[in-house]
Amino acid sequence: MNTFSKWLGAGLGFTFGGPIGAIIGFALGSFVDGFSIQDFNTAKKEFENNSKGSQSRTQSGDFEISLLVLASIVIKADGKIDRRELDFVRAQFVGMYGKERANNAFKLFKGIVKESVATHQVCSQIRQYMPHASRLQLLHFLFGIAKADEFVSEQEVDEIRKIANYLNINSRDYGSIKAMFYQESDAAYKILEIDKSASDSDLKKAYRKMAKKYHPDKLQGLGDEHLKGAQEKFQTIQAAYEAIKKERGIS
Repeated sequence: MNTFSKWLGAGLGFTFGGPIGAIIGFALGSFVDGFSIQDFNTAKKEFENNSKGSQSRTQSGDFEISLLVLASIVIKADGKIDRRELDFVRAQFVGMYGKERANNAFKLFKGIVKESVATHQVCSQIRQYMPHASRLQLLHFLFGIAKADEFVSEQEVDEIRKIANYLNINSRDYGSIKAMFYQESDAAYKILEIDKSASDSDLKKAYRKMAKKYHPDKLQGLGDEHLKGAQEKFQTIQAAYEAIKKERGIS
């Protein structure tokens, strides 16, 4: 089994099968030099033999592959592929996984982005196996991609909203994450999922609730490489709370 096969087999679980597995196999066989669909099937068989049925659990690699597939949908939403968005994806992967693993992932991504992806089917597979906290982290990453070229098109926003719906992320959670990327007058309130009319007591309750929801410990199962993004969200929650406290004169 070659190096690429070992990279796949080391971290994939549920994404080896279903519609995501089909996308991976085609992308590898068509766009990665020296790799074939047969190599992918060999890696898959090797993993299944070693995991004894554990492929239904979410592995670190499953989050990685899910990011790649969903990122390809958002990047193509406005009808063009912007180099700045591709560079953002690559930089994020280098930061999370290191250069060697990121290079493998980006080779695969260049194949995936040329594929036609059935958004609903892919999201249904992710929703079935991935916990809610991890799905929120996926959404956070997608907004980062959309913002990377300094212009977020309506098509990109609509695509991310559609993905959120398919991932069973409610409108308040969607609005909270979206507000983390937009400088709006009431962004801090949207981030904490409350109205401006909320009492100081409700503000404190909302902060505690959101801090618990977005605490980095929620992603411990995915490995340390995914904690940076979780910490960024957590810090944004804290900053929103402090901004409202300052606005209201709360000590």
